[in-house]
Formats: sequence, C-alpha cells, structure tokens
Amino acid sequence: MPLHTGLVNRASAVLVIVDVQERLAAVMERRKEAVGSIVRLARVAALTGMPIIATLQNPAGLGDLVPELASALGALTGPSAVTVVDKMSFSACDEAGFMEAVRRTGRSQVVLSGMETHICVAQTAIGLVEEGLLVHVVADACCSRRFGDHQIALDRMRAEGIVVTTSESAMYEAVSRAGTDEFRQLLAIVKQG
Repeated sequence: MPLHTGLVNRASAVLVIVDVQERLAAVMERRKEAVGSIVRLARVAALTGMPIIATLQNPAGLGDLVPELASALGALTGPSAVTVVDKMSFSACDEAGFMEAVRRTGRSQVVLSGMETHICVAQTAIGLVEEGLLVHVVADACCSRRFGDHQIALDRMRAEGIVVTTSESAMYEAVSRAGTDEFRQLLAIVKQG
C-alpha cells in the first residue's frame, strides 16, 4: 500500500494534543467545537492504533485537561494509551520529555491539535518540522482566544510546509477504507459530533 505523505497514515502518525486545559479553555472563542473535534480525533486514534501524547502548559497555573477530554483519554487502553508531558516552554519541542515521547513512538508524522493556535500549537508545529517530522495541524481541533489569531497562525503554518486539515479529513484518512467494522465505528464517532 503506497504511503501518501500528504495524507494521515495510521502506521506513521502520532496524535499530539497541546494544552487543552481548564483555565485556558475557559477563555477560548471556539472551545466547544475544538474540544469536540479533539475528543473525536482521540477516539479514532485509539481505533486505528495511533499513539497519543498530551501536553499540559504550567499545570499549576492552567489546571488539568478539560473534563470531557480527560474522560475520553482515560477510557483509552492499548497502543493508544496516553503519554502526558508537563511543560513550561511554549513550544513542546523545547521540553526534553516531549521530544523523547515523540521519538519513542517511532512515528514520522504528527497530527496536531490544541490551544492556542497562534502560540503553543504554532511553535510546536514549526519545531516538529525542524525535527524532520511531517505535521498535519487540524484546524477545527485548534483554537485561540481570538479567531483572527487562529486564522493567521494557520496561514503561517501553511507557509512553513505544515499540512492544514480538518478533523474529518484526518479521521477518514487514518481509517482509509469503507465497508469494514472499523469504518462503521468511525461513522459512529463522527455522528456523535
């Protein structure tokens, strides 16, 4: 089966969820849509065997994961069990524990989501590209306090060679085939949404 680098490939990808935390999420303009998309991405990552890494920016100040995401991630087992990395740097790549977690997956592709698009997500995405990874940033699974900042960050990441996609595109690419039990599970996840 050919590997199309412009598409999410379940065997090559790791899902990274950046800083989807209680106090930060409370001020996000598109919180509900972004968190819903991230939860669906996590469920499809588990379905397809993709590892998941979640970061927490200054958890003492910004709190833990939002409850709906914490609940969804807590229910996952097996190869998609979640690695959580605390960080103080805006770019997760500047935290040794994060890059070690990414390298341990053996994956060359990152499906990236989180908060805020123009700060931690963009800096992490650019850092991952500099580390030689192919990055797919999921536009509807990211948000900023202001929509204009979100949009400009997506444009900036495109200019850096980062693939900008949507959650449904990423999920369908990871599953890749219709008519299977896995596809039927994907449909159920998408319909929840």
